[in-house]
Amino acid sequence: MADTVADFVLDRLRQWGVEQVFAYPGDGINGLVAAFGRADDDPKFVQARHEEMAAFAAVGYAKFSGRVGVCMATSGPGAIHLLNGLYDAKLDHVPVVAIVGQTARSAMGGSYQQEVDLQALYKDVASEYLVEVNVPEQLPNALDRAFRTALTQRAPTALIIPADVQDLKYTPPQHEFKHVPSSPPDLPQATMVPPPDQLAAAAEVINAGEKVAVLAGQGARPAVEELLQFADLTGAGIAKALLGKDVLSDELSFVTGSIGLLGTRPSWELMQECDTLLIVGSSLPYSQFLPEFGQARAVQIDLDGRFLGLRYPTEVNLLGDSRSTLRALLPLLTRKNADGWRGRIEKNVEQWWDTVGKQAMVDADPVNPMRVVHELSPRVPENAIIAADSGSAANWYARNLRMRGEMRGSLSGTLATMGCAVPYAIGAKFAHPDRPVIALAGDGAMQMNGLAELMTIARYRSLWADQRLIVCVLHNGDLNQVTWELRAMGGAPKFEESQNLPEVSYADFARGIGLGGITVDRPDQVGPAWEQALASDGPTVLDVRCDPDVPPIPPHATFDQIKSTTQAMLRGDPNAWHMAKEGIKTKAQELLP
Repeated sequence: MADTVADFVLDRLRQWGVEQVFAYPGDGINGLVAAFGRADDDPKFVQARHEEMAAFAAVGYAKFSGRVGVCMATSGPGAIHLLNGLYDAKLDHVPVVAIVGQTARSAMGGSYQQEVDLQALYKDVASEYLVEVNVPEQLPNALDRAFRTALTQRAPTALIIPADVQDLKYTPPQHEFKHVPSSPPDLPQATMVPPPDQLAAAAEVINAGEKVAVLAGQGARPAVEELLQFADLTGAGIAKALLGKDVLSDELSFVTGSIGLLGTRPSWELMQECDTLLIVGSSLPYSQFLPEFGQARAVQIDLDGRFLGLRYPTEVNLLGDSRSTLRALLPLLTRKNADGWRGRIEKNVEQWWDTVGKQAMVDADPVNPMRVVHELSPRVPENAIIAADSGSAANWYARNLRMRGEMRGSLSGTLATMGCAVPYAIGAKFAHPDRPVIALAGDGAMQMNGLAELMTIARYRSLWADQRLIVCVLHNGDLNQVTWELRAMGGAPKFEESQNLPEVSYADFARGIGLGGITVDRPDQVGPAWEQALASDGPTVLDVRCDPDVPPIPPHATFDQIKSTTQAMLRGDPNAWHMAKEGIKTKAQELLP
């Protein structure tokens, strides 16, 4: 029997199968920290360098394991710091439980040091479940509901435990009025299938079409075999939302790759030419990359009814899990003779990968950033996990990396926050200590927080059976994605005071804390550097000097975007001639035979 509330919390975490808590200490959780000591660090207290990074690591763990990620922080500033990572979990639908301290109950309302109204602060980010524990009898129900809600709603939840409550003697709820007991930790599961009449209506729409397209998101991950059967029956091409990039292999001839601002040309062409659209487990926000309204009849499958019909005027909305719903739908479909449509899709995909390869090999000063991911793609192990940061690194991850085998990959899909890749990678290593993990980050993200988390990697590397964790820094001295957005969206030249970054040797920093460090400043060094890092027996930082003026051209650049970029050059953009030359050389690869 647990002695204190804090002891009980750790005991219940163990019962939920929690093996580590990503956290940072503080006096608001001193009771919990002391309990970790009494429990021989079980679950393991994984100390991040910053509470935000603890939350990101919990998100990465949850994304790559499918289990709940747990993070912990002190009251006031610690709880505030968790917010960005928790919003990342909320917007990408990831199960995370946050446990935060609070000032002692006797001091509440007295403007005490580090007193923040955490219930007001967390009301939005933990809207699915947020509770403050003020008496021991609220446990275990409060903690169990936080876990069950996080899992079933795929959302962050939060438990606030005041500092004095943590040290109270734990007394379980009794069979009394207003006492709420709780069942033992478990994970009940159910399949969810729409009724037959709705399935028949969906089948009628799909059977009537001649040019079928699929948009698959992360919600389609359990239904890989069913998606392949659907594509075989209908001759469909399948585009992938960025959070679903790892759902299907990019070696499949009818998979067109990512869609949207960071997407591929064959995905754009697929959506522009189809007459029927099936959306599975995706709420892609960029409706301008879907078929024109009225062009295609559409069906959507989603487990969450709040997202049905949200992005496109779907004719039939099927509320159900992707695997069971597709299994029930498949027998109702008639096989199509869609050789012409499928042939056009496959030709577009083949030409795209040829074009991407040529673009990656275009000369740049000093290294073309596309080449960094292009050289990684054939070398990456089939069981690797890849985390990409926000910024221009996400462009090359989305377009140049070919998923295959059991590879997993993710990024901050909806919040698109900087600084997630390295802590995601740390979370991934705790989820899968026997698999190689790669983080792709720009130097802006590394300077924001990635450098600090390299120390976390150095600290915990010995716990991982496979110590390969490679952090690849696209080192261009520029906040590159925003620089290009200034040019393409506002017609403004690069403002160097806001965009330029201080010079840092990331490889030297890595070597200084006992990690491997490789500097790359020539194109011919990129492939061998990846081979050296992948052959190493420990964490490595690849510091690749990249050209900031290689443009992340969208799959369908609009006239307004081209006009704005041209205006930015004419208004005195630094290195305007070099930027124009790189843009012309890159775009020309789409036109060359």
